[in-house]
Amino acid sequence: MKKSISFIIAISLLFTLSCKKESAVVLTDSGLNPILFQSINSDGKKSDLFVLKNKNGMEICVTNIGMRIVSLMVPDKNGEKKDIVLGFDRLEQYENSDNYFGAVTGRYTNRIANAKFVLDRVSYELRKKFDDPNSLHGGPNGFHTQYFTITQENETEIKGNYFSKNKEEGFPGDLSITVTYKLADDNTLSIHYEAETNMPTVFNPSNHSYFNLSGDLSQSVLDHQIYINASTYTPLNENMIPTGEFKDIKDTCFDFTQAKTLESGIAECGNYDLNYVLGSEGDISVLAAKAFSPTSGITMEVYTTEPGIQLYTPEDLQVTGKKGIVYKGNNSFCLETQHYPDSPNQPNFPTTVLRPGEPFSTTTIYKFSTNK
Repeated sequence: MKKSISFIIAISLLFTLSCKKESAVVLTDSGLNPILFQSINSDGKKSDLFVLKNKNGMEICVTNIGMRIVSLMVPDKNGEKKDIVLGFDRLEQYENSDNYFGAVTGRYTNRIANAKFVLDRVSYELRKKFDDPNSLHGGPNGFHTQYFTITQENETEIKGNYFSKNKEEGFPGDLSITVTYKLADDNTLSIHYEAETNMPTVFNPSNHSYFNLSGDLSQSVLDHQIYINASTYTPLNENMIPTGEFKDIKDTCFDFTQAKTLESGIAECGNYDLNYVLGSEGDISVLAAKAFSPTSGITMEVYTTEPGIQLYTPEDLQVTGKKGIVYKGNNSFCLETQHYPDSPNQPNFPTTVLRPGEPFSTTTIYKFSTNK
């Protein structure tokens, strides 16, 4: 009898301690449970959820896989914090998904024709994604699938490191990349990329966040107003590869030099997946693009040292994301700063070649504000 009572007491104590431990979990402002992002992969690398905060109530959550931005909380016109990026609630959803939500993409963002290029008279063949004839965003096992080693010294900055081995996804050379996310008190998020290689290669990183500035990730972004500082674009062939031309956007449905809604643009053009040649010409002090949600009053400005930006409005998206929300076509948009698609095969495009001893450095800034 005494043994039975002791056993019952022990079980009760364990249950109580378990409940206390569960209740002690502190969720992020966006409602994420950090424990659901903690793991150790087969190589012994630890994963966690890293949180950045500033004094104005902004919060950014990042996970190791692809150094993905999982949530981005921004105050709206009423001072309420809204999550404005698509993502998932737990690490395993990123491990089992082929999407690019919030990820650093590479080695080469966007497409390389026929998954081939020639560099210094040497031909390289890259891995293709599914039935796409081209290489896309670095291949099926590009940076978006890789575990970055992330360090954090304060609330406003993290650094992520990744070592990409020679011939990873077919790309030449060992490449070491460092990505820094920094959140400032003026509500800017800067993303800085540095890299070095031990042999000639091509390199074109970006961040692939899917934005919905309304703060309701289930809603359409068709009412969002978009401005892009670009008077030309790089037209595509039937395989989504640039023809090598530069075309004027004036009097076309691609023209965003005067801000207009995505609804009006898509009504004329269909969904967008197009590279714009930025008029900012790599000057990070010059506005490259701007988006505004009349629902939340949130404005996002984009500044970059990159020569191009890809406007992407997913058409066939259908996936269950954070808090059980179903993400679908026209409920997000992407503005990916980049060098142009297929640059390794286009001699008249700005080069993406990186050689040993050459420093690589590029920065993109997203600045958030409200318009009441």
